[in-house]
Amino acid sequence: MSRQDYIFTSESVSEGHPDKVCDRISDAVLDAFLTEQPDARVACETFATSSLVVIGGEVGLKDQERLKDYMGRIGQIARDCIRDIGYEQDKFHWNTCHVLNFLHEQSAHIAQGVDAKDNKDEGAGDQGIMFGYAVNETPDLMPAPIQYSHAILRRLAEARKSGAEPTLRPDAKSQISLRYEGGKPVEVTSIVLSTQHESEDQSSDDIRAIVEPYIREVVPGEWLTDKTEWWINPTGTFVIGGPDGDAGLTGRKIIVDTYGGAAPHGGGAFSGKDPTKVDRSAAYAARYLAKNVVAAGLADRCTIQLSYAIGVSKPLSIYADLHGTGEIDPVAIEQAIPKVMDLSPRGIREHLDLNRPIYQRTSAYGHFGRKPDADGGFSWEKTDLAEALKKAL
Repeated sequence: MSRQDYIFTSESVSEGHPDKVCDRISDAVLDAFLTEQPDARVACETFATSSLVVIGGEVGLKDQERLKDYMGRIGQIARDCIRDIGYEQDKFHWNTCHVLNFLHEQSAHIAQGVDAKDNKDEGAGDQGIMFGYAVNETPDLMPAPIQYSHAILRRLAEARKSGAEPTLRPDAKSQISLRYEGGKPVEVTSIVLSTQHESEDQSSDDIRAIVEPYIREVVPGEWLTDKTEWWINPTGTFVIGGPDGDAGLTGRKIIVDTYGGAAPHGGGAFSGKDPTKVDRSAAYAARYLAKNVVAAGLADRCTIQLSYAIGVSKPLSIYADLHGTGEIDPVAIEQAIPKVMDLSPRGIREHLDLNRPIYQRTSAYGHFGRKPDADGGFSWEKTDLAEALKKAL
């Protein structure tokens, strides 16, 4: 029997966090190549530090001349991301930072295991395990601590970019500790927020006066009590931020990107990877399946695990855990899943329509718990498989 009374904590980081700057650039590069060729192969990594961005990895396009042309655009793609995030610091400015591009053609040895040929279906881009999770404690079927940690930073970014809060700067972190009773969230025991700001003359109290109304706007009011501890810029001054304050790297915030530690993680990062990489696409599929299990009323909480081998088209295993919250045997869920969704790499991409330039928007504030977009973004957040799952049982 799982614990019902406890305190659980999750953190988020803003789009201006050094690692998130790198995720954003990597996904922007991916989107650019997918715009050119929907089945482009991309594995892009970014590193950022004071006045410097380094981009590397592999790209596969059918037209190599077009690949050469796109290579000349990478620097501007990076600068556009940095400008949109809002960095115009002396030592990290979108217009003056150096951008080095070391992208190169994809390895033929990797491609031979992935490409479909000779009546062989397309294989997975790598081996690995991927997890999806859903729980009915929020409207978007996400764990509440990570969902509201994201919401705080997203709202502050909106206020900063609109000009409503001109003294806020892009780099920020949030953290929520939430007390559960009977397995349900009932009270925020503490809120931690560290946000970059304009002036050394601004105290922690000054920053709290700015951010508290926005926090209260997005966190359920009944969860904020007289006992809630507020830790706003607890170390004091936070003027130097972003890659100038701390180096950034693609793929270092995988728990922030997923479930805030409330569910297992297979270990693979998402950003910069095209959807033939099951690190990304199968994690999206697992979330889609888990969310639809919960949306169908089959359980209050669901974890799905998928596993793959490079060059093999079908998943090696499908595992479901309802955490004792369902009336149905998890084995029945495992047997129903392949009846309602083709979990080969191609099947996932076609079902969720993943060969689109929809990834830059995923790079901050979580890949899950978002609203599906009209252009196909966040398609894995739909609940259109719920009825089919029920019928397949």
